[in-house]
Amino acid sequence: MADHQWGSSLESNRVAGTRLELLLFQLEGQQLYGINVFKVQEVIPYQPLSRLAGAHSLVKGIATLRGITMPIMDLSLAIGGPALREPEKGNIIITEYNRSVHGFLIRRVERIINTQWDRVQPPPRSTGRNAYVTAVTLVNEQIVEILDVEKVLDQVVHASTEVSRDLTETVRAQECKILVVDDSSVARNQIRASLEQLGVQCTLVTDGKHAMDLILRLQAEGVDVARHFTMVVSDIEMPEMDGYQLTTSIRQDPRLRGLYILLHSSISGVFNVDMVRRTGANKFIQKYHPDDLAQAVRERLEQIGAAPVEG
Repeated sequence: MADHQWGSSLESNRVAGTRLELLLFQLEGQQLYGINVFKVQEVIPYQPLSRLAGAHSLVKGIATLRGITMPIMDLSLAIGGPALREPEKGNIIITEYNRSVHGFLIRRVERIINTQWDRVQPPPRSTGRNAYVTAVTLVNEQIVEILDVEKVLDQVVHASTEVSRDLTETVRAQECKILVVDDSSVARNQIRASLEQLGVQCTLVTDGKHAMDLILRLQAEGVDVARHFTMVVSDIEMPEMDGYQLTTSIRQDPRLRGLYILLHSSISGVFNVDMVRRTGANKFIQKYHPDDLAQAVRERLEQIGAAPVEG
């Protein structure tokens, strides 16, 4: 299928909510993999690449496409598989993650499917911590592995977790407890590393369902969760219960009315701001810059009267 047709199809499928549109593709072999359509700019045939001396082994070269120069990575190799054979016969998926554009070499694109986040499940625990799969779902009785692209990218481009000195010196959040919800182990650890520089105590969970289970358990123990956690920092795209569903569930409980919710996503676009408003979250930021998180904590502390310490 021509690249302009894919571009049109991708654009028409960009809808918000708890729906999930997956771009399905293959690497080497019959296994189907998926990437959230919202994170895909376009799919194009293989393009000649310029080699860079000293580049990471996963980076097969760079290409300038539509005025943007980007690294092109062998996705099969990046997730622990064999290098893509005859890449010139494959395709390149151009993605935007965390405010930067990257290309991934793949064998072939299958199609786009529509599903719901609650039909997507976390991978079996037996896959281990090193797996590059963040979730799985069934399509026509075939397992689709949804890749943790943030973990793939972290091998090549390590996101900074360092908070600016003026924020670390003026924000004192030792009494601040934050519930961090994200299905990507890389993203969870990046958020924790950033927030701990402010003295924040972080509780980490892997998706909205586990977050809600924790909240309900604490309430059953008599904990005032809205006071216990200064804020919830949650990803939007997660299996079983996404960030929008988590926010809606929290807002349906009168006891949690005061619980501050910050949603974040590696997906760019104004639709997130509208959905944040509709579901009742307090704030949205796009992944991922440590100072954005630190500033959000500062604003929350000021809001509740725990003003930051000025140097």
